[in-house]
Amino acid sequence: MKNINQFLSYKQENKKISMLTCYDYSFAKAVSDTNIDCLLVGDSLAMVMHGFDSTIHATPELMMIHTAAVKRGAPNKFIVADMPFLSFRKGLSFALDVAKDLMCAGANAVKIEGVDGHEDVISGLVETGIPVMGHLGLTPQSVHQLSGYRVQGKDEKRAEEIKREAQKLQKLGCFSLVLECVPTKLASDITKNLIIPTIGIGAGAEVDGQVLVLQDMLGLNTDFKPKFVRQFQNINEASQTAFNKYDAAVKSLEFPLAEESF
Repeated sequence: MKNINQFLSYKQENKKISMLTCYDYSFAKAVSDTNIDCLLVGDSLAMVMHGFDSTIHATPELMMIHTAAVKRGAPNKFIVADMPFLSFRKGLSFALDVAKDLMCAGANAVKIEGVDGHEDVISGLVETGIPVMGHLGLTPQSVHQLSGYRVQGKDEKRAEEIKREAQKLQKLGCFSLVLECVPTKLASDITKNLIIPTIGIGAGAEVDGQVLVLQDMLGLNTDFKPKFVRQFQNINEASQTAFNKYDAAVKSLEFPLAEESF
């Protein structure tokens, strides 16, 4: 993908969108020559890369550093960067500064969680020319208010609220939205009633695309195995095997050999 118009064309052509989170240069470089459509520099980097217990520890500065690293590794991929905790609740002026810095770091668009209370920020960013991706359902920045990482929209009242929020995001100018941890039926209903594409994570198969955390699908987060994650490869086991081979080679004087020395 090169621009936001391709998101809409994918939906119109019933072609699924593949998205991965990516936080660093090395993995971005590995993804750069694959068929993955777009990359998300998510605020989940606070947990995955820095060991915090939630995403609220991701600062604008941290997001900029990782966005720039991903851009250098995958300069030809469409990159979305998360607007971190509270950065879009301090008014349009502050949000514009953060979004500008993320775009200058290499993002092609920004992602914002929720909608109620910061509609003016979303519309203001869009009107300024900054593409905005929405995010509904389980919004990790609100994890304390949501009482943990739980499926959202299971009851009729909350399901109707999420549907309303999705329509509002589309009206405000979002070019797509993420649906996280919502029932398949709800995600399907929202997808069918929107012009813009939906990208699911724990939202079933009847959305317009999928996103997974790269480290989750590679089996690197050994203590985090939610229902919606599939491990497409177990890099953790392969890496540990390689580490132990290196350790054994060093201790048995099998490394380095003469041809590996000067």
